[in-house]
Amino acid sequence: MKSVITLAIESSCDETSVAVVRDGRQVLSNIISTQMDEHKKFGGVVPEVASRRHIENIQGVVQESLDEAGVKFSDIDIVGVTYGAGLVGALLVGLSTAKAISFALGVPLVGVNHIEGHICANFIAHKELEPPFACLVVSGGHTHMVEVRGYGDYNVLGMTRDDAAGEAFDKLARAIGLGYPGGSKIDRAAKLGDKEAIDFPRAYLEKGSYDFSFSGLKSAALNYLNSKKMKKEEISIEDVSASYQEAIVDVLAERSIRACIEKGYKTLAIAGGVAANSRLRERLEGDAKAHGIQVKYPPIELCTDNAAMIGCAAYYDYIGGRVSSLDLNAVPGLRIGERE
Repeated sequence: MKSVITLAIESSCDETSVAVVRDGRQVLSNIISTQMDEHKKFGGVVPEVASRRHIENIQGVVQESLDEAGVKFSDIDIVGVTYGAGLVGALLVGLSTAKAISFALGVPLVGVNHIEGHICANFIAHKELEPPFACLVVSGGHTHMVEVRGYGDYNVLGMTRDDAAGEAFDKLARAIGLGYPGGSKIDRAAKLGDKEAIDFPRAYLEKGSYDFSFSGLKSAALNYLNSKKMKKEEISIEDVSASYQEAIVDVLAERSIRACIEKGYKTLAIAGGVAANSRLRERLEGDAKAHGIQVKYPPIELCTDNAAMIGCAAYYDYIGGRVSSLDLNAVPGLRIGERE
C-alpha cells in the first residue's frame, strides 16, 4: 500500500506551524514559528496581532517544512488543517492557505479539530498506542475527559464549566508577577514551594461528575493575595504556586483515574499544553500505577500547539473517509466529535 504524505497546517492561536507527516505517525518535519515573545508584553495573546503575524509567517513556514522533509508539493497526497477550535482570524489564515494548496495540487482537504489533534499527538509519541483508551485533554482553553473509542471516534465524559486548567495557571501567574505564559513558570516556582502551605479549594462538583471547574480556585487565590497585600504580609510566590498547582492537579488526577476505573480502561493518555506540567505527570503516574493503569503523554514539543498532531489526525480522518470541501469555514467554538 502506498504511503500517504500529509502536509498539515496549524494556526489556531499564536503558533504558525506546518508539518509533513507520513502515514499519520512518522513526522518528516514539524516547523513551529512562535509569537510568544511578542505577546508577553500584553500578558496574553492578542487575536489581531496573532492573525497578522500568521499572514506574515505562513508561506515561509510552509516552504521550510517541505525543505526539511525533503519533499516537493507534488509529493503531497492530502492537506490537513485546523479549522476549530481557536481564534477565528488566526484559523482563517491557516485554512485559506490549506485550501489554496489543496486546490492547486488537486488533492483532498481534511479539516481537523484542534482538540482532537492534541489527543493524536500521543499516536506520534507512542507507536504502539491504539484505541480504546481514556484521555485527559488539558490546555490553555480546554479541559476535557474523553473516551477515545476509535480513530476519530470520541466520547466526551466531562469538560470545564468555566475556566480551563491552563487559563487558571495563566491568571495566577499574572497575579503574582510571573508573567505570560504562566503554566511553565508556575511549575518551576512550585518545585521550590510547599504544596500544603495554603488550603486552596478543590471543586469536585456533584457525585459522579467528570466535569471540571477552576473559577472558584482562581477567586480564592486572588482573595488570598489581596488579603496578604492589605495586611502588608509577605507573599511566598513559591508556596502560592505549589499550593495552587496541587489544587488543580488533585482534581485532574481524581477525574482521570476514576474515569479509567469506572469505564474499564487500562491506558490513560494526557494531551495539551498542561500535559507538560511535571507535577501532573508525576501524580498521574503514581496514582495510575496503584490501579494497573499505564499513563502515556507526548514529549514537550508535541504538548503545545504544533502541526504534526494535526497531520496525524488528518491521516486517520482521511483513511476513515472523512474529507472536507473547499467551502470549509473556521469554527472558533468547535467541540470534540463535531464535524463540519
